[in-house]
Amino acid sequence: MELLVHGVGGTTPEEMLDDPRTVRVTGDDIAAVFRRADDVDAERAADRGVPVADGRQPGGQGAGEPVAPVQEAYVWCNLTSGNGSRALWLLLLPFMVVNLAHWMRPAARGHERSVRLHGTLVRLAGLSLTVLLVAAACEVALDLAAWQCAGTPACAAAHSWLEFLTDGWWSAPGRRLALAATVPAALTVLLWYLSHRTWTAYESQQPPAGTEHEESAGDAAPLGRPGFWYGRRLVARLRAAHTAAALLTVAAAVTAAAARHDRAPGGPALLDLLGRALETALAAAALSVVWVVCRRGRSERRVDHTLDARLQRVLPLAAAGLLALALVYACWSRPGWRSAGPLPGDAVFGALSLAQGLLVVALAAVARTLHRSRPDTRSALRGLAGPAVTLLACALGGVMSGGVAQRVADWLDGRSGTLTGPPVVLTWQASAIPVLLAVLLILLAVLAHRAWRSVRGEIPAVLDDHPGEPHDPARVRGVARIRALAALTDRAPLLVGVVAAVTFLLGAGAVAGALGTGHAPADAAQGTPAAVEATAEVAQAIGSWLIGLGFILFVTFGRRAYRDASARRTIGILWDVGTFWPRAAHPFAPPCYAERAVPDLTWRMATWTASTGGRLVLSGHSQGSVLAAAAAWQLPAPVRARVALLTYGSPLERLYGRWFPAHFGPEALRRLHQEVDCWRNLHRRTDPIGGPVLVAGADAVTPSAPDADPRPCPPVDREPLKDPLSLGRTTEHPLPAPVLGHGDYQADPVFAEERAALLARLATGLPAPRGGGDGRDTAQSSAGRSSG
Repeated sequence: MELLVHGVGGTTPEEMLDDPRTVRVTGDDIAAVFRRADDVDAERAADRGVPVADGRQPGGQGAGEPVAPVQEAYVWCNLTSGNGSRALWLLLLPFMVVNLAHWMRPAARGHERSVRLHGTLVRLAGLSLTVLLVAAACEVALDLAAWQCAGTPACAAAHSWLEFLTDGWWSAPGRRLALAATVPAALTVLLWYLSHRTWTAYESQQPPAGTEHEESAGDAAPLGRPGFWYGRRLVARLRAAHTAAALLTVAAAVTAAAARHDRAPGGPALLDLLGRALETALAAAALSVVWVVCRRGRSERRVDHTLDARLQRVLPLAAAGLLALALVYACWSRPGWRSAGPLPGDAVFGALSLAQGLLVVALAAVARTLHRSRPDTRSALRGLAGPAVTLLACALGGVMSGGVAQRVADWLDGRSGTLTGPPVVLTWQASAIPVLLAVLLILLAVLAHRAWRSVRGEIPAVLDDHPGEPHDPARVRGVARIRALAALTDRAPLLVGVVAAVTFLLGAGAVAGALGTGHAPADAAQGTPAAVEATAEVAQAIGSWLIGLGFILFVTFGRRAYRDASARRTIGILWDVGTFWPRAAHPFAPPCYAERAVPDLTWRMATWTASTGGRLVLSGHSQGSVLAAAAAWQLPAPVRARVALLTYGSPLERLYGRWFPAHFGPEALRRLHQEVDCWRNLHRRTDPIGGPVLVAGADAVTPSAPDADPRPCPPVDREPLKDPLSLGRTTEHPLPAPVLGHGDYQADPVFAEERAALLARLATGLPAPRGGGDGRDTAQSSAGRSSG
């Protein structure tokens, strides 16, 4: 059998199987396996000696006989780009990015404590992002709307929906804050609900029975560990901790304003005592949340079915109880209390920025230690990819927080100038954005110039790939340009590294400027030379405009994707790459589709080989090749040795091996090649995503498979495919051949050649199908036939 797995963006089973009549043999409307209608009973037909649809005998009946495999297509695109609600996941982008940083740990030899510390630091960075998001919601709802605008008659009069807060029972500042606290509290409940709903759908997929084989003791590759794709316990713990942290943030924002008033000279002693007690309880609860986040990481060496049910209930409920007490405390009558100036947001956002910077520095030190234990020259940023991506996640969170605060402040204030505005730290950070964009544009210009210069060097290589063919110089140069642009993918580490370094320096300068001066850049520059003052004013104005525009574009694109299927498909492609990994650092990140897809593929391969005694080719394109490799790792060694891999347009080494070396590094890929029956990889120089796997030939497959083919498998990578197939018009190609790049690998004759070679290799010595088994999910076969 040949099991096809598509890549990013998705497709239809009809396109994958090249047949308009397909039947779902197992699965549901989200992810399923399809066959051609004529191949539904192929195993039973082979058992009876009936030819398949094209007249050839199925399976391998003997060496040298033609092989007609049964083809199946696994369609998983609805896991990431199905309904319109998935477009809202765009707002969870910082959480997704920090979750990626967890998996960018360098490959290490030993250093188990450093490995655990790396995961702990990334989880703490993820916790800081949750606090940052909720703090931004508190800034908007509590500070700007309830405290500043509702407390200023001119601003409240300009917004009729705030007028009821200026008179009567709700006019007291504490009560206004208590009412506004429902906004960040509702946001927290929404995040908890989304995380819980996706947790029950994705993290609850059971691994196949029998996967806890002999390799579970620690000999398996990281992605082959039995519990790798079953992170149910950790996500539940993190969800409880992050929910509690968010609620405690809201409670602290409400309590701090009231307690500051009660501590003033002449304040009520009883309320002052209650405020101090409540702040102490909030601090203790916050320490408990940090302890829960640091206490336990992932359990991968076994399938951990344990759920910390008491922790899941107690921690969020305790935080909700403290929030209720904070609201009651704030609503207490305080005659003469008036809201003036802003709430202490500068200290909060400054402390968050400082904490995130320290976490990134500590993470960089740990990552560097791990990288030195097993140096890998192909590793992105020499092991510092995780800290760099963590910093970018924090920067994204800061841009979103500052953008929404700035836009709401401008909307509420209008042109009156009656509001103090958002915290000064956010203004300083926004002022740094023009400098960062300037550096980014310069870097992109340098890379583009290098690509343009490399076009000339690619022309001889293009001609060497097509010796003696007629050609047009303009077409040759066009192909060379495509090759040069495709090679820019390998410059991504440089781009990320430079942006991260500049972001760190600018962020540190922004925090120092905000905390050191206490004023916005334009105000702090008063009295300096005219050039400095003008530069500060321009940077502040442009930064404020850019950060607000960025947030508006972010929301606009999310709304467009909610309504437009094509835009939703684009977001789906983003999630195809970003949500492959389990949620190990942030529970509010978009769910990991591989925790559904990998068990699907593993179950299908294990049950089919067990019921038929056959072997199969696992054929994956692009991201599908990553899923195929992950599923092959999950198989028991004897089953894995009955599987051949065919990958094309694969990012396994070019992207995953460089950015996630602990899981897709050279040793892991080399071991996978040795343990499967054979592995062949196809790539093109015009492909910006796929590339070679860079694994040499294997002398033999793993000895744990008694019926393994003793013939050595050639090196994984075939020489790069010609693209286009012809430079000019030829007898075989009378019309101009297209440049295929990342798509349509099946159009190259080499693809059919390599697939036939793998099938012929598997067919040698293949046992006859076992009677009574067709490899299908009988519980769903009738529904599958009707759905075709």
